[in-house]
Amino acid sequence: MVVSILIFTGWQTAGAQNSRSQRKAEKQAEVKKMVDNSNFSFEANYAIPQGSATRVLTSTYDLKIRKDSVTAFLPYFGVAHLAPPIGSDDGGIKFTSTNFNYKQRELKKGGWEITIKPRDKDITDWKDVQQMILNVSPEGYASLLVISSNRDPISFQGDIVTKN
Repeated sequence: MVVSILIFTGWQTAGAQNSRSQRKAEKQAEVKKMVDNSNFSFEANYAIPQGSATRVLTSTYDLKIRKDSVTAFLPYFGVAHLAPPIGSDDGGIKFTSTNFNYKQRELKKGGWEITIKPRDKDITDWKDVQQMILNVSPEGYASLLVISSNRDPISFQGDIVTKN
């Protein structure tokens, strides 16, 4: 009786581990496909301003990557070296670009580093984004660094998703 219980328990544990590893492999294949096709969204869960505490984001903020466009809708917390126009309530990182450099490289330990440089820049714009560096893990976890010409850098942590 005890032997059969131990065998049954061992079989269930092995089945659960096999199922877990199978789900992990499926997730990694899905993330690889999204990255390879340049068709995904980065959903930010945390904002990490330079020199400040991490902030949990309670609204939906994202960076949409497509072969022909990049659309950012992200908050900004930090120091701006050029103030927004008087009366402006737009303090985030919000833009759509169809003119950008996109460079993707696979990392040795898995995952990818994606560098996006908008080419339709205007250095006199107070919220001008110079470069975005997105590091993606094989499981879809990601960190995004946004470097602007007139604001301190800010990082975000979140996930890669298939939302359009």
